Amino acid sequence: MTQPTSPAKRQRIPARLIFTDPWCWLGFGFGSGLSPVAPGTLGTLAALPLYAWLSTLSLTGYVAIVVLLFALGILICQKSEERLGISDHSGIVWDEIVGYLVTMTAVPFSWTSAALGFLLFRLFDILKPWPIRQLDRTVHGGFGIMLDDILAGVFAAACLHLALPWLA
Repeated sequence: MTQPTSPAKRQRIPARLIFTDPWCWLGFGFGSGLSPVAPGTLGTLAALPLYAWLSTLSLTGYVAIVVLLFALGILICQKSEERLGISDHSGIVWDEIVGYLVTMTAVPFSWTSAALGFLLFRLFDILKPWPIRQLDRTVHGGFGIMLDDILAGVFAAACLHLALPWLA
């Protein structure tokens, strides 16, 4: 069961702010985090075209870009939080984008694997099993925003790789 989101984390943010501030535009997943319903799910959907493109790269190239996006994500999420004045606003979905890319590491592109990876990532991100929930509650700032989704991506990736032989 997930922790209820505080009203501040669900507060509506003017779209003008998101589309005029580069940090918030990235943090809100190119605008996908503005959705009043399930912004994390829409943020994860925003990662699908990026995954389709990255899956054409070598594993080394894929991992290098995901590591770079994670490192940038710490700054992006921190700056978005500062601009909004709200800690870990639900519309900040850069972490979902990178978490999904972690899920899909070393997975050949197919719509079936992309969909299963999406479902698994969302499951772990929403349920936040131990130690994800503990990290979500205790690690804050840009690093904290990113960390729980990266770990959810690792859990989802492990399950997805176990399922890959049956997807062929």
